[in-house]
Amino acid sequence: MADTKLSLINKQLDALLFNETNLVANLANASALINDTYSDLNWSGFYLYNNETDELDLGPFQGKVACMHIKNGSGVVGTAFKDQKIHRVANVHDFPGHIACDSASNSEIVVPITKDGKKIGVLDIDSPSLNRFTEENEQELKQFVEVLIEHLN
Repeated sequence: MADTKLSLINKQLDALLFNETNLVANLANASALINDTYSDLNWSGFYLYNNETDELDLGPFQGKVACMHIKNGSGVVGTAFKDQKIHRVANVHDFPGHIACDSASNSEIVVPITKDGKKIGVLDIDSPSLNRFTEENEQELKQFVEVLIEHLN
């Protein structure tokens, strides 16, 4: 990605994924990069859309064990995927239908991943702190997904 307005984490992601096309490897390194860069997280990773089951299946991540399948439209992850909108939730316990994969999670941000009209999945990040994610984080993570998409086949 040639944009010089990329934040440091997004420049790092672009360099890390250069000439790599393996989806699992790219998502694994992307989740590790988020986990190493952002503080106060207890989970960062991906859920990938399974068209046959209409669910999001657990993908590469950093953190504690997680829900293996999330129905499209369920919880923060499924809702963000269905709406194709970023969901930044200050207190997940106030989110209708929240799925508590880890009871220690208190705030969450989910960014849909779509390339050329194909819905791929979501980036999901959880924190044990309330109101952990800022508008600035949201914009940076939106750009993070845009950089990631450029490296996906």
